Amino acid sequence: MTLCWIDGQPASQLSVKDRGLAYGDGFFETLLVKAGQPLLFSGHMHRLALTGKRLAFALDLPLIESECRAFAHQMQEGVMKLIITRGDGLRGYAPVPGARGVRILQASPLPAYPPSNAEHGVRLFPCRTRLAEQPLLAGLKHLNRLEQVLARNEWHDTEHAEGLMRDTSGRIVEAVYSNLFLVKGGVLLTPDLSRCGVAGIMRAEVLRLGEQQNMAVRALDLGMSDLRKADEVFVCNSVYGIWPVREFEQLNWPVGPVTRKLQHLARGLLDI
Repeated sequence: MTLCWIDGQPASQLSVKDRGLAYGDGFFETLLVKAGQPLLFSGHMHRLALTGKRLAFALDLPLIESECRAFAHQMQEGVMKLIITRGDGLRGYAPVPGARGVRILQASPLPAYPPSNAEHGVRLFPCRTRLAEQPLLAGLKHLNRLEQVLARNEWHDTEHAEGLMRDTSGRIVEAVYSNLFLVKGGVLLTPDLSRCGVAGIMRAEVLRLGEQQNMAVRALDLGMSDLRKADEVFVCNSVYGIWPVREFEQLNWPVGPVTRKLQHLARGLLDI
């Protein structure tokens, strides 16, 4: 049986009245666990606290951190998913005042991504599903993931490892489960996420690493013309690190030196 804790205790059932099920009223973090330790833990907890504040959740952060560390120690290796919901509620959108939130921890095996994804790069699928613009939720990893579900259902082949997503205005935002970076003239570019998209933990680390390498780093609105002019393209998340992007439709890019440098540094962060 899959290792799972609910509110700090081994369990596998959740109330049908839970608002996470009824309304997606909650948020989550996905953490890589190696040797019993959750990696990039401070970044995940920082985003968790920010999300809780913006969504008006009362979080016991020391308790959550303690449970995550204990759970990671028990699972030893794999992917740990932490889900926070607002807990049980009555019919209707209004939360019950003082409702007790629910903490869910789930363990999964490490994903078996092909080594070629990191070594030779991946091909991106052109997703038709667009991301809605909602600044109140922008950057957060909330439970409302139907846009990503629809986008991921657009391809079923093994040629595409990820999909490129744009917003309703046509701006490039991210990949389906990764963040996107371009390199142009030595400048590291990533889409602005003030309207929609998820501000990934590895994205923040890549921006930090770029600055440490004395690179010019910018988060700004990017369009398809920027993609066509890019010298290098890569995607990243906190489970696999960095994958170079080699193809998107008729576009092709080499696995360039900036991507390789940042990929090496990211491997150090994930111990892979």
